[in-house]
Amino acid sequence: MAKALYIAEKPSVAQEFAKALKINGQRKDGYLESDEAIVTWCVGHLVTMSYPEVYDEKYKRWSLQTLPFIPQEFLYEVIPGVKKQFEIVKGILTRKDVDRIYVCTDSGREGEYIYRLVEQMAGVKGKERRRVWIDSQTEEEILRGIREAKDLSEYDNLSASAYLRAKEDYLMGINFSRLLTLKYGNSISNYLGNKYTVVSVGRVMTCVLGMVVRREREIREFVKTPFYRVIESVNVDGHTFTGEWRAVKGSAYFESPKLYKENGFKEKEEAKKLIAVLKEGTSPLTCRIVSIEKKKEKKNPPLLFNLAELQNECSKRFKISPDETLRIVQELYEKKLVTYPRTDARVLSTAVSKEITKNLNGLSKYQMAAPYMQDILHYGAYKNLAKTRYVNDKQITDHYAIIPTGQGLSALNSVSATAHHVYDVIVRRFLSIFYPPAVYQKVALVTQIGKEQFFSNFRVLAEEGYLKVAGVPAPKKNANGNDAEGDGSDNNVDLDAAFFASIQKLKKGDILDVKSLDIKEGETSPPKRYNSGSMILAMENAGQLIEDEELREQIKGSGIGTSATRAEILKKLVFIKYLALNKKTQVITPTQLGEMIYDVVHQSIRPLLNPELTASWEKGLTYVAEGSITSEEYMGKLENFVTRHTVNVKQMRNQFQLKSSFDASAPYYKKASSTRSGAGKSSSSKSFSAKSSSNRKKTAQNT
Repeated sequence: MAKALYIAEKPSVAQEFAKALKINGQRKDGYLESDEAIVTWCVGHLVTMSYPEVYDEKYKRWSLQTLPFIPQEFLYEVIPGVKKQFEIVKGILTRKDVDRIYVCTDSGREGEYIYRLVEQMAGVKGKERRRVWIDSQTEEEILRGIREAKDLSEYDNLSASAYLRAKEDYLMGINFSRLLTLKYGNSISNYLGNKYTVVSVGRVMTCVLGMVVRREREIREFVKTPFYRVIESVNVDGHTFTGEWRAVKGSAYFESPKLYKENGFKEKEEAKKLIAVLKEGTSPLTCRIVSIEKKKEKKNPPLLFNLAELQNECSKRFKISPDETLRIVQELYEKKLVTYPRTDARVLSTAVSKEITKNLNGLSKYQMAAPYMQDILHYGAYKNLAKTRYVNDKQITDHYAIIPTGQGLSALNSVSATAHHVYDVIVRRFLSIFYPPAVYQKVALVTQIGKEQFFSNFRVLAEEGYLKVAGVPAPKKNANGNDAEGDGSDNNVDLDAAFFASIQKLKKGDILDVKSLDIKEGETSPPKRYNSGSMILAMENAGQLIEDEELREQIKGSGIGTSATRAEILKKLVFIKYLALNKKTQVITPTQLGEMIYDVVHQSIRPLLNPELTASWEKGLTYVAEGSITSEEYMGKLENFVTRHTVNVKQMRNQFQLKSSFDASAPYYKKASSTRSGAGKSSSSKSFSAKSSSNRKKTAQNT
């Protein structure tokens, strides 16, 4: 009797498929089997690309003469540690009684690659193969995925892009790591006083390192500029508010070179002079309202979480790394609590929006969410969800946004406190979209003393809207509404209702008592260091860190890496000690070694540091997956890139130039510098260009 085979990516997922299919057969070594079906699993990757020495023994020894290494045909092999499971899977895939294979690995590029490699190594032929593509592990979704499974050939372009991504990482990693290690490894190790240094290079990894080093150098080179603002304190009904002076048209200082921007002076003396002029001949000091503008402002609920946004939120809230967030949300997914986590989309599909009441009904049984359900029923937004900005089929590639399924709630008892908090963050973001916007009442006030004008902005929360579930942001208490940079931007001071009522009663022409005129000193701020969350967002936006969430969504294009790989790349850079991650603050900084690697790449293969170029490679893979370009076109460009840069670097003689770069950054790493003796320092320049064959051999052997 012919049987269907279901192959999952890991045992826990296979178990969920077996439950959904009600397979009550025997549990055997590496698979489950009944009279009608078999369920088996990989354990992540079972097959990998072979190292160069498998092609030819000569490649075992690292040598410039054997570079570039670009095989005509790529070789693959079973990973030794999982050979037993591979043989089990291979045996089942090639069984004569198995006529249909359901591919149930993760619904994405990497999941596709995991299965295709197994099929390739197992030599599967003459079987019907269908692809199960699901967004959660609920029984209902699993059965839908099986029912609607398409022929595997429809995913051939996705498979091609997966193979190319692996080949690209392999060719750049093997060639450029060997090339730069052989060329500059001894230079680095001699400078640091180490035995040897391997220069680890990666298409995405090196680009991320560059982003961190460049930001650190911007901070070092930043020169703070002091500035001096004039602030008035005004009495109204027993309350005091402040206004900021600006040199607008009509001011004696309009477009004056003495200004820092329009709301401050470069010199403190000028601010003192202005105050003296304003106080002349007036006692008590008063101001007149020349303009008052009242309006309402709506703030919409934010879009749903994709993985990058969730990682950023968890980094800020819980101070956990992107890697830890991914691990947690993957666990929540496997426990059926949330939908597929490795997604770039922040919206839902039309099909999902039509059945969203299932998610809401499930959440009504969750203690934290239950109080909000009456509101959601009252507002009725779920009925027309498909017509809102939270549903857009065009913005979804593989999977829609991360949302709670409303199922598996009992599993929350078995997760960590942090995982529970992460789940609640996802639930609150999801429930928010069924609430109306928050509404603020705003007042913009302009007062005048003589010819000079002072500006104040106030607001009060009039209608909570979605903030009832998302939480009201902490109020801004600085009653002058000025930001640290002193750029005069219209920040709004949050007032309590009584104070705001007093402000609203004011009208044009009113005369108010000025309590004081003061000078507020400020200074410009350097760029912020990346933290683990903001780095993930910067990677998602091709190296641009855009703080505003709405703007991020508008300009989103090709990112660096993918939602599935970004956290792992960051983790690797920390592991190999190119970057340092402060676990308490999640702030990322380069290490001395990392900065030296940056200098090496900057003076040898500079394009690897370019976020736009790295993003364009990723975009190319997307084009392959979409069928817009062929694998051959992509591979041709890749081989040309690797060959061209390898040949260029082999001809370079720039070791001495690197010494000055290393010297420039060394003082910022006192601990590392102090470990080098004076003798070590003096000998470093002599040995900098030393590249004896014995040292090369030592480096090669130790790598």
